[in-house]
Amino acid sequence: QVQLVESGGGSVQPGGSLRLSCAASKNIYSMNTMGWYRQAPGKQRELVVVFTSSGSTSYADFVKGRFTISRDNAKNTVYLQMNSLKPEDTAVYYCYAKQLLQNYWGQGTQVTISS
Repeated sequence: QVQLVESGGGSVQPGGSLRLSCAASKNIYSMNTMGWYRQAPGKQRELVVVFTSSGSTSYADFVKGRFTISRDNAKNTVYLQMNSLKPEDTAVYYCYAKQLLQNYWGQGTQVTISS
């Protein structure tokens, strides 16, 4: 079992920034895949960014150039730096991990972009 705990959500104005954190209960380098998804009200959950153990990183087109994923292996933590936020970025953001054939999700953290 892997527990994922997100933090860092909140409410900011358009153009602002937030940094989300995802603390994992196990070594993150043991994960096959880690990343972030989001779900806006009335919409399906969608991929924001993921990275794999092979070293590849994939960003959704709508966040390219604005969001950056990073990791701190010593802290077993993955970060999502979000800049130039837009109202359409409003959603619950979920940390995701896959280890072997098992998928794990955090509880989600709310991000609200509003003036």
